[in-house]
Amino acid sequence: MSTSNRKEKFRKWYGEVVDKLGYRFSKDEELVEFLLEQEVQIEKKYGSPYCPCQAIVGDRERDMKIVCPCIPFHREQFDKMRRCWCGLFIHKDVPEREESSLQQIP
Repeated sequence: MSTSNRKEKFRKWYGEVVDKLGYRFSKDEELVEFLLEQEVQIEKKYGSPYCPCQAIVGDRERDMKIVCPCIPFHREQFDKMRRCWCGLFIHKDVPEREESSLQQIP
């Protein structure tokens, strides 16, 4: 499957999943395209679309908690940040004009 086809599959599936969790894709389309591209490359290399901003440590149990969308595993932190780590997903209650001011909490 081509990279663009795989990105579109991710976009469709992720959109359905995160919608039910109270999130949506970022309105920054350039960021979304970049992150989906990274996930396709990560999936090709490691077999799963891990979060592109988290380190894969080789411990399957820990690494599975960063397979995108990882919102269920990090819900408390993401709800405080109102976004996921990389910013691919934003909480639905965040207005578009405020997206860029959201901060990542370590």
